[in-house]
Amino acid sequence: MALPIDDRLTIPDEEIEFTYSRASGPGGQHVNKVETRARLRFDVMQSRVLDEGQKRRIVRAAGSRLTADGHLLMTCGKYRERSRNREDLLERLRAFLIEALTPKKQRTATKPTRASKKRRLDAKQRRGAIKKDRRRPGHGDD
Repeated sequence: MALPIDDRLTIPDEEIEFTYSRASGPGGQHVNKVETRARLRFDVMQSRVLDEGQKRRIVRAAGSRLTADGHLLMTCGKYRERSRNREDLLERLRAFLIEALTPKKQRTATKPTRASKKRRLDAKQRRGAIKKDRRRPGHGDD
């Protein structure tokens, strides 16, 4: 079962590797004997379904989750069941890839209009007049 990211991109199962270990936290004897914590490893740089531009975007967005050799690592020990931790990791990977591969909208630089500058300066004048009226008579007059 492959992981669909969007209508054009699907990550095949063989590119996603799972390992399991004992989780920490509450759970008593169960947590001490069952390996439920899941770790996902996705080799971004060797992926056959990603182009070079997509790989660059993912590497830039991954930050500390990326190893030196280009593997994206994610762990989950939130649930007591291995299958739920695995599903949570797949959903988190999917959300991360959608976020990383969505091009950021370029901001168009704009200047304030003449009317907005005038409104701002008029408001400053009014505020200054209010503060000036609060002063004691004879102190700080210009």
